[in-house]
Amino acid sequence: MQRLRSILFFLFLIVFTIPYAIACIVTFPILNRVRRYWFAVGWCRTTMIVADKLCGIRYRVIGRENLPDTPAIVLSKHQSAWETLALPALMPRPLCFVFKRELLYVPFFGWALGLLSMIHINRSKGTDAFQSVVAQGRERLAEGSWIIMFPEGTRTRTGSRNKYKSGGARLAATTGAPVVPIAHNAGRMWPRNSFMKFPGEVIVSIGPVIQTEGRTPEAVNADVAEWIEREMIRIDPAAYTSAPKATPEATPGT
Repeated sequence: MQRLRSILFFLFLIVFTIPYAIACIVTFPILNRVRRYWFAVGWCRTTMIVADKLCGIRYRVIGRENLPDTPAIVLSKHQSAWETLALPALMPRPLCFVFKRELLYVPFFGWALGLLSMIHINRSKGTDAFQSVVAQGRERLAEGSWIIMFPEGTRTRTGSRNKYKSGGARLAATTGAPVVPIAHNAGRMWPRNSFMKFPGEVIVSIGPVIQTEGRTPEAVNADVAEWIEREMIRIDPAAYTSAPKATPEATPGT
């Protein structure tokens, strides 16, 4: 039955995404920057509702009181595709993703993405790429957006961690923007690189703001990694006590 539900969800994504992307492309020219963003977030919210109804993927957010009233940089655990569509729907301000520019060429999805105020990165430019991120980042922060990055880079297995790259911390330290760390266990219900989706509750934990003024990127990055990984053990203890870090995905909870 869960396989059938996963198949239906996959078909929903195909049927729903293409016309929604076309609607974005048609309407975006007459909408301002903020309205474009929230129109696009409608796709995220609808997808989350369908993931709940079809696959039983619920969610609970703790720590909302930690969200600042100022521009900030969100650094999140990365286990799944779930958080990439859920966080824009859950955060009170527009989120600006940093992504490789090749995504702009993905039919429909990439075309709509290119019409939003995101940060495109050309990785072939090396150190110049980071300077471009800083320049674009300052503009997005000045507009009131929050910049979101996944310091582990790639998605991790449940119960494991990758090395935390310093790009997000460097951007925060360079711009002086505070960091909002986020931990979650979405990999339990929506495992990385998996077609199957499993019922259960995703816990999204928003941590206390980490200040960056006058601090080194290394110190900021260490604080981010320490809080997220400690919080992961708290919200999903079974993943860290029953499985070694290098093992395949743990059995999803319900």
